[in-house]
Parts: sequence; C-alpha cells; structure tokens
Amino acid sequence: MLGGPLPDRTLEGEALLAGLRRRWKGLGLLWLVLMGVILLRLWTLTVFYGEEYRRQAENNRTRVVTLKPPRGILYDRNGTPLVSNLPSFDVSIVPEDVGEEKEVVARLASILRLDPDDVEERIADLKLRRPYEPVKIKENADWRDVTRIEARRIDLPGVVVEVENRRRYLYDVLGAHLVGYIGKVTPEQLKEDLYKGFPREIQVGQYGIERSFDRFLVGQPGEKLIEVNAAGREIRLLGRREPTPGDDLQLTLDLNVQRAAEDALGDRPGAVVALDLPSGEVLAMVSRPAFNPNDFSAGISGSRWSRLRDHGGFPMTNRAIQNAFPPGSTFKIAMAAAGLESGVITPETAVTCTGAIRFGNRDFRCWKAGGHGRVSLHRAIVESCDVYFYELGRKLGVDRIAETAKALSLGRQTGIPLPSERGGLIPTAEWKKRARGQPWYPGETLSVAIGQGYVLTTPIQLATMSAVVGNGGEWRRPSVVRAVRLHADWTFRSLEEAERVTSEVKPETLAFIREGLRGVVHEPGGTGRAARVEGLDIGGKTGTAQVVTLRDRREARETRFRDHAWFVAVAPVANPRIAVAVLVEHGGHGGSAAAPAARKVIEAYLAPKNNPPPPGGAS
Repeated sequence: MLGGPLPDRTLEGEALLAGLRRRWKGLGLLWLVLMGVILLRLWTLTVFYGEEYRRQAENNRTRVVTLKPPRGILYDRNGTPLVSNLPSFDVSIVPEDVGEEKEVVARLASILRLDPDDVEERIADLKLRRPYEPVKIKENADWRDVTRIEARRIDLPGVVVEVENRRRYLYDVLGAHLVGYIGKVTPEQLKEDLYKGFPREIQVGQYGIERSFDRFLVGQPGEKLIEVNAAGREIRLLGRREPTPGDDLQLTLDLNVQRAAEDALGDRPGAVVALDLPSGEVLAMVSRPAFNPNDFSAGISGSRWSRLRDHGGFPMTNRAIQNAFPPGSTFKIAMAAAGLESGVITPETAVTCTGAIRFGNRDFRCWKAGGHGRVSLHRAIVESCDVYFYELGRKLGVDRIAETAKALSLGRQTGIPLPSERGGLIPTAEWKKRARGQPWYPGETLSVAIGQGYVLTTPIQLATMSAVVGNGGEWRRPSVVRAVRLHADWTFRSLEEAERVTSEVKPETLAFIREGLRGVVHEPGGTGRAARVEGLDIGGKTGTAQVVTLRDRREARETRFRDHAWFVAVAPVANPRIAVAVLVEHGGHGGSAAAPAARKVIEAYLAPKNNPPPPGGAS
C-alpha cells in the first residue's frame, strides 16, 4: 500500500547504515589521532634526536679514526739518540660492530692468550667511550697474533689491528729517572689543556723529562675519514688530516758521563749528579735502584707494576731529587763559609782536637779517636776534623749557620725542571718551635755543625752547592734540556737559559774553601785522596752520615744500619768545568765508597780519551 509504513527490513537497513557511519567516524577519528601521534613522534625524532640518529646511520658506513702523532726524539748533548719510535701492532675491538659479543670475545681471547673475562671487563670499563671508538685489547701484539687474526677475519667482526708507534728507550735503565717514561693518558690528564681532545688510548709523558717537557714532545693528533663495511672493516679512504709530530729535544745529558756514573755506582743504592759549569746543565743523573722505561711503553703488566711499587728499594723514586739525607761532613763547606762570613773565625783560627769535646752532660766525639792535634781551618777541611766544627758551631749558633747554608742553595728546591723535587731541611730555632713545639737546645747545634741532626739535603742540592763554590758565588739553576728542534723547520733552537743566581757569600771566602777542597784530594792526610786523577786538579769533600748512634752501630751488623757515604767535588779547581755529588746509601765511609765513583765521573768528562764512548744503539 502506497504511503503506508516502511517494511521492517528497510528500517533495519537504515539502522545498520547509521551504525556503520558512526563506526567509520570513530575509525576516522582514531586514524587521525594515530596519524597525529606518528607525525608528532616523527617531528620529535627529527628535531630532538635527528642528529644522533643521523650520526649512528652515518657511523654504520663511515668512521672518523684518530691518527696518533709520533713523539719527538730525545738526543744527548752530543747528538746521540736516546729513544726511537718503532712500529708495533695494537689489537682493538669496536663493540658496536661485534654482533655476538661473547663468541667474538672468546675467539679473540684464545688467539691473544688472554682470559675472556678480562677482555669483557676491559670493554665494560670504558663507560665514557665515544660510540664506535675502538677499545684496545692488547698492545704490542706479536706477528703470530696478527697473522692468526687476519686468517680468521670473517669470524672476528669488529676486531681491528692498528699499526702504532711504540716508544723504545735505546739504553734501557740508563738515565731512566732523568729521561722518564710514557704511559696511557689518565682521566685527570685529559682535563688538562695540553691533552684536550686527545684519544683515550694515547700515550703521554708520565715521568721525568717525558712528563715535564711533554708540551714539546707529544705533538697533535690527526684523523682520517673512512668508509667501512658491515663488519666494520675499512673499504675506502674518504679524507685525511695528518697528525703533527712532536718536537725533538736535545738534552743536557752526556751519554758517556752518564754511563760512567752508572757504572761507578753499580748496583749500590744511592745517587750521582754531575753538573756542567758554569751553565748548570745536568751532565748525568743516576738513582739506584732503577727501572726500565721500556716496561711502561710496552704496557706494563699488573704483576710487574706491583713488584716495582712494593720493592723495598723504591726504584720509582728519583733519589737525586726526591730523597733527602743527612749530608754528613760535606756540610762543613757551609760551616766554613758561615764562620768566615760572620767573622767568628779567620783562616788562621786554630783549634786543638783531642778526639772529643765535652758539652753539657755528653761527649761529642771526632771521627779520629786520638784527635788531630792543633788544626787551622784549612787543615780542618782537609782532614775533616769534627772537633773544629763543633767549636765553630757553638760560636755561630744555628740561625747563622742556616743563613749561610741557604745562601749556598741548601734547604730549598734548586728549581730543576723535573717533578716532585724535595726542598730538604736546614733547621732554625724558629723552625723547631713551629714544627716540634720545642725550644732549640745548644747541643743540637753541634750535631748540625757536622751535617747531622735535623739537617737534610738532596744530592742535587749538594751538587749545586759545589757549583756555587766552584763558580765563585755565581751559578745557574740546574737544567736538563739544551734545545728544541721544531718539526716545522727541523732546526735546533736553544731554550731560554736557566736563571742566574748570585750567592751572598763573598768570592774570597769561596776561593779559600776551594783551596781546602783541593787539599782534601791532593794533600797528605786528605780524606778524599781516592778521588785523584793523574793530571787533573780536583777538589772535593767527603761525608759520612750516621744512620744510628756509634754505640748502636757497633752492635748492628745489618747493611741498613751502616753510615751513608758522600763525596762532592769540583774540577779543575782553578777553573771548574764540572761539579759532582755522589751518595752511596749505607756505603760506609765517603772517602772509600763515594770518592772513587766521583773520580770516574770527572775522568769521563774531563779526560774522555780514557773512556771510549758507548756504542750506538741499545745496550
């Protein structure tokens, strides 16, 4: 019937269409929301993380590899090379390229004969590593290791073999404490301006000249841009900026004199310092026990480092500048100068030595039990009469002694450009009150007068004191580098001369003392006659520094209770060209233990025809 109600099926269809429309609207709205979220996410990734992802994508095919600069070469004063840079193989791993890390690490550890856990620990330790920065697994790998790695390239994705320059110290322990060594840059060093931007695996100066003059030696890294395949292997060079080599240094060290000094000291603990006069240049510096710097440049093992660190002889300490000892009778040089400068004595002042003097409630004994009899200042220096200097010390007082000793370079750093130099100690009454909270007792001055008690000096200080005396009061602070050869033009240029210092002690006082030092070596009764060299005019002073009291020394037979042996010298006396200080720890008497060593050093410098130069190359 027309115009009548719609059939039920028509109504059902319209209801179905209405439901579908609502669903489509809901789906459309949901689609718009999803698209909005996706677009927002894409925008966020592009704006905030785009650079990072672009870099990661780029790193999947390109890498920037740091090129380490060759270090500058060290030469002795005569042009003999002391070090070289030799090519060696380092094995590294790029964790991002590895894939199945445990399997690759196990294979690599087997080839390199390492513990897999140690390799994984090394990778995990480098938390601050930049993405795709190689982690060094083994330094100085041998040719067998490299061959096996190359043969299994397909099984070792992410493993890289790099050719590095390895520092080689051509004479091993010779001059180790002066030359120093290099090692992996520390996190603290990377914060220094000198090393900012350097790779974390680069080796830099850590000790001695290698450390103090690293601003010349280290150079500047370069880089290359390479294309790599899926395994991280280089397939094409895209660009390269060469590293800047370090500058070469000509040291003040004389290899022939250094060799003579080391041979003279032998394996005995102690130190030798030799200075050129009047320049103050260090010709030789020896400290025993020593270490081999090649152990560090090759990557020192934990066990080897533990042995060095725990060694009772402290081989890592430079005794020439970092240890201070009682100077014994070498301090009588300062005492004689103090007496003459103050006017307390004159060259003619004489004292009768009976073998001891009584002061307070104790006897202060001379080393010569029967005494020296009547002695002048000259003979007191020649024969090293303790009683003469006890009497002089009693008249001077500790403060006047300290004033002159400091004018001769004692009790303070010399300024040598090496790290951790000690200043020693020249005591005063005010020092004891401040440091110990006690007054100064007059009897203590008598101990100071013969270089005992609180007096402490380093070998470099006593060598410098000898230089002051030899130069008539003018001297230069000790230096260790003569010139730098810049990589830009390969010409040596002298460094600025070391500071010139003028002592307050009068030249005529020092001239008188030099005659006394000549007598020590050349006159009858002189305590340093073992230092004589035929045809050379040598002046010197022996020193025997007590470690324990006389009574205890008679009872103790262990080496560690023996006296320290000293000898200081200048030569030739009339126009000195060299100053020397020798310390033999627990060596006994200075005249028998230290003076012969000084003689060999002086002879090597002033009479080289008797000492042929060492052969070139490693010893």
